[in-house]
Amino acid sequence: MPGLVAELVAAWNSHDLDQIVNFYAPDYRDSDVAWPVPRRGLEGVRQMMAMYFRAFPDLYFTAESSLIQGEQIALFWRAQGTHQGKVMNIPPTGRSIDVRGTSWLSLTGGKISRAHYVWDVAGLLRQLGLLPELK
Repeated sequence: MPGLVAELVAAWNSHDLDQIVNFYAPDYRDSDVAWPVPRRGLEGVRQMMAMYFRAFPDLYFTAESSLIQGEQIALFWRAQGTHQGKVMNIPPTGRSIDVRGTSWLSLTGGKISRAHYVWDVAGLLRQLGLLPELK
């Protein structure tokens, strides 16, 4: 796994918000299939990650693969954890989750300045018992 990707995923898994925001540019902005409003700046990153860590205190990311071309990174990841706190207005269920997603990251000066997150929101909702299983 290329150095920056491995370091980023290790930071996510540390749950250390100060360490995580070091990978992002001050003018960061994103789009995420799960959220109607983009997050902006380092405070947006901090709030996003804190929310996920509160909801899934044991949240663990695995980088399944990545493609890097110049200042662009496509990161294919897997996230696993136990739903123990509120997320997306969903109260804790105590259920385990295992979802996959893709992050398209744009770098400026070695920091993540733009990100687009596409992940299996429906799969998360199914695992939390809020959508029926697909047969």
